[in-house]
Amino acid sequence: MSAISPNGAYSRRTLVVLMEDRPGVLSHVTSLFRRRNYNIESLTVGHSETPGISRMTVVVHGDDAVVEQVIKQLYKLINVTKVSDITDDAAVIRELAMIKIHATSSTRGEVKQLVDIFRAQIIDVSHESMTVEITGTEDKVDSLIEILRPFGIKELTRTGRIAMVRGLVHTNGVH
Repeated sequence: MSAISPNGAYSRRTLVVLMEDRPGVLSHVTSLFRRRNYNIESLTVGHSETPGISRMTVVVHGDDAVVEQVIKQLYKLINVTKVSDITDDAAVIRELAMIKIHATSSTRGEVKQLVDIFRAQIIDVSHESMTVEITGTEDKVDSLIEILRPFGIKELTRTGRIAMVRGLVHTNGVH
């Protein structure tokens, strides 16, 4: 996002958008961000608990005024049913990453110990590589990536943030 708050800084915000699960809706949402020059840091979309409704978690940077404007613009899209800024809510926030590293028979034991410390999983092994899966907070995922980096990261893929408000409160407003 291009707007900066009065103190010169802007914050990272987590928005949850509920929208109709129809072809082209995601394209309309991302086009809105592009047209308004809002930068999307991460974007994750999938089915929700309600048939026909998808849940999008989007992480953006901006101050309160910019985020409020983004929310207003999202509500103008006909297929968007609900938008929530859950940044300041008690929420469970997770990411998933798969990390393929160079690993020989002589380094596999050390890799396994590190993976176990992070409660991650080894999901594939070949003669010269191992693929690790980790789910956790952004910091946890970042930490494991950095610890595995000396082994040689061959490939890395990572989801964006997914988030859910804690307790009985639902993003759709139902208790």
